[in-house]
Amino acid sequence: MRSARSGLAAAALLLVGALGACTGAPAADESAATSGSGRPAPVSVSSCGVTTTVAAPPNRLVTLNQGATEVALALGLESRMAGTAYLDDAIPAKWKAAYDSVPVLAKEYPSKEKLLAAHPDFLYASYSSAFTDKVAGTQAELRTEGIASYLSRLGCPGGKQAPPPSFQTVWDELADVAEVFGVAPRAAALQKEQKRQLSALEATAAGKGLKVFWYDSDTKTPYVGAGHGGPQLLLDAVGARNVFGALPGGWQHASWEKVIAADPDVIVLADADRDTAQSKIDYLEHDPVLSKLTAVRHHAFVVVPFSETTPGVLLADGAARLSAGLSKVHPRS
Repeated sequence: MRSARSGLAAAALLLVGALGACTGAPAADESAATSGSGRPAPVSVSSCGVTTTVAAPPNRLVTLNQGATEVALALGLESRMAGTAYLDDAIPAKWKAAYDSVPVLAKEYPSKEKLLAAHPDFLYASYSSAFTDKVAGTQAELRTEGIASYLSRLGCPGGKQAPPPSFQTVWDELADVAEVFGVAPRAAALQKEQKRQLSALEATAAGKGLKVFWYDSDTKTPYVGAGHGGPQLLLDAVGARNVFGALPGGWQHASWEKVIAADPDVIVLADADRDTAQSKIDYLEHDPVLSKLTAVRHHAFVVVPFSETTPGVLLADGAARLSAGLSKVHPRS
């Protein structure tokens, strides 16, 4: 969960219909521009300072992080996937059958040899850690090997991502990937439905007036949701205040002293296979000092799957799950 980062449940059902309508078998000519000869014209997309050009929609996509995998599944690309790798938690039920049809190359990152053995023509990752010498190699190196690639707009290394991320950043990424694979209408439909969903959450404002501590991991120095990432986007969507919203980046190490000083109304816990929400609840409830926090005493916990806080199409699901959770732990009069 941590190594790949370098760097939404009743309300969530609002999104299922639109996503389900977008997962049919892909057609390469659905939106791709064509030349006078009827052949697909080259398509170029840019992210994190790298421009990628494909002469035709790829047929052997490999996704290297869960966020990228779920974007591909939401766009209905499973029949063109040669492999996938690195899950943080379970694939949502709505995409489970599609996911099960794709070869899993490794539990985490595959070796370069295993990756090349899948004969990919396009690599898509959520985190810059995928494009290093220890994994796939750099995007420039891959280009020389005839393999196109794309890094999530929310995973840019070294401060290349500007301005700070937003839901529009997610939708722009969806549009990029859909353009490359010739399925642009699917991205447009997803964006339209997610905008409708977020508008409804904003009107409900389940988090209005609440101080929230977003607890991701670690006990010695808590790793927290900061002011410029997925957690902040979700908290903004429901009108809650992030007690660590002034910290830069998406995630940062903080201190328990500052958590105690903030005394949050609610604690949101990221849940992942390798770092469960329950393990963090157990720690908070058994610590002699942290157990006295208002949120801990009232058991005001909201659990959000880690995959719904990371780059990709599930951020809107995360916002819906957060809204529903806040409504339960802090019922409105």
